[in-house]
Amino acid sequence: MVIKDSLSLSLNEEAISPIDFSMAELVSMTVVIAVVVVLLSWVWRVVNWIWWRPKKLERCLREQGIYGHPYRLLHGDLKESTMLMKEAQSKPANISHDITTHVLPFFHQTIKDYGKKSIIWIGPTPRVNIMDPQLIRDVLSNKFGHFEKPKANPLTKLLATGLLDYEGEQWAKHRRIINPAFHLEKLKRMLPAFYKSCSKMVNKWEKLVLANGSCELDVWPELHNLTGDVISRTAFGSSYEEGRQIFQLQNEMSKLFLQVIQSVYIPGLRFLPTKRNNRMKQIDRQVRALLRGIITKRENAMKKGEANNNDLLGLLMESNFQEIQEHGNKKNSGMGIEEVIDECKLFYFAGQETTSVLLVWTMVVLSMHPSWQERAREEILQVFGNKKPDFDGLNHLKIVTMILYEVLRLYPPVVFVTRSTYKKMKLGDISLPPGVQLALPIIFVHHDCELWGEDAQEFKPERFSEGVSKATKNQLSFFPFSGGPRICIGQNFAMIEAKMALTMILQHFSFELSTSYVHAPYPLITLQPQYGAPIILHKL
Repeated sequence: MVIKDSLSLSLNEEAISPIDFSMAELVSMTVVIAVVVVLLSWVWRVVNWIWWRPKKLERCLREQGIYGHPYRLLHGDLKESTMLMKEAQSKPANISHDITTHVLPFFHQTIKDYGKKSIIWIGPTPRVNIMDPQLIRDVLSNKFGHFEKPKANPLTKLLATGLLDYEGEQWAKHRRIINPAFHLEKLKRMLPAFYKSCSKMVNKWEKLVLANGSCELDVWPELHNLTGDVISRTAFGSSYEEGRQIFQLQNEMSKLFLQVIQSVYIPGLRFLPTKRNNRMKQIDRQVRALLRGIITKRENAMKKGEANNNDLLGLLMESNFQEIQEHGNKKNSGMGIEEVIDECKLFYFAGQETTSVLLVWTMVVLSMHPSWQERAREEILQVFGNKKPDFDGLNHLKIVTMILYEVLRLYPPVVFVTRSTYKKMKLGDISLPPGVQLALPIIFVHHDCELWGEDAQEFKPERFSEGVSKATKNQLSFFPFSGGPRICIGQNFAMIEAKMALTMILQHFSFELSTSYVHAPYPLITLQPQYGAPIILHKL
């Protein structure tokens, strides 16, 4: 009986063991297959991203007569573009306004070789250059569909996001809330802040020239600090000191941001604990903490009825509160505190950069063209004398406005804007597949002889004597603040600030280029003077 049971048990074990072994083997094989499938899927996605998809897009565009350098694995045209840019930056440009070759040498070479409608490869992404004013209008107005802003490197969002990056309903909501803060009537309230910051700079310059009647000064950092001071006062009013801290931190962030955009974007790189990544994240935390403190104080003051709404933050929060009330505190109505923080960071980035570069190039250009400097001064003295500039007077400065427009034409703060396709889209006679970027090269359109005449490279403010529409023959060939629904919300702010600063400078000084000045317009975030702007100031 025992032998029988033992034999039975042995047979059962023999019967079960192969089954158990097969199940284990099956599980193991399933795991291996799953890993292989995942790896193959990942390899396919990488190969598709760096080769098959770019080549498919290239073929599609070539069939429509849009050419450029053949796609090169992963880097595209970035290596050659970087090499030409470094070469251009290694030597100054001629002292003239014909600067496109120096500013964007690879872009210039591509247009020369392949025409105005051509391709530049930004890594594995094709960027189609669009220079026809009608097509530019169509892209910016979304006439034939919505062209989105390209997805940015996530690290760049640490510098500025908000209205700049949003799409669809989120963008529409934020634009609606922010718009009232930049209404001309509201900007009038900020004129004392403009004046205070400009007075501070002019007084400093007067002390410098007092001893000899003249002095040499690099006005670029001076004007950069001026616009930072203005945005600190106009955005935060009574919280000016905290605003100055934010300005200094955002300045450091801008320098780190430049390093990011000058390198190839590799997904996941932002997660590595590099020194630069860590510092950018640290600055972001500090800026957010400062802004959160300012906003919380302002909220408490609003609840007590003690808030002053004459600054951008106050106007923004007032408009946001009204939006929330109108929608009955529904989900997603109005902006949360983090969204308000993002918009405040954007005030700094956009508000400071645009006006500072407009002012520095205006001073450089008026140093090159002293007769226009004198004409502007005569107009200013006729309107204001030596008195404090007022809002109505600034809006009646015709010659100053013409000069500022012509400087914006020749030296636009942003040299190009981009859009991208997220589905198959039609633009004129071009059929664009998804995944294509469009470049609207502002500086090349502004310098185009076919659009502006043979004197397109010359400084001629009289072009704008009858306004922008007349100068452009109603074409979209002048768009320094972009165009369409997404036109820069702060353009009136920038122009009034620039007029105030230029008026006060011309009331107190005449100026000329120093012999040490090197003409080298350089596209960083904005079009900046690579070697600064040393200018000799003379006391009037």
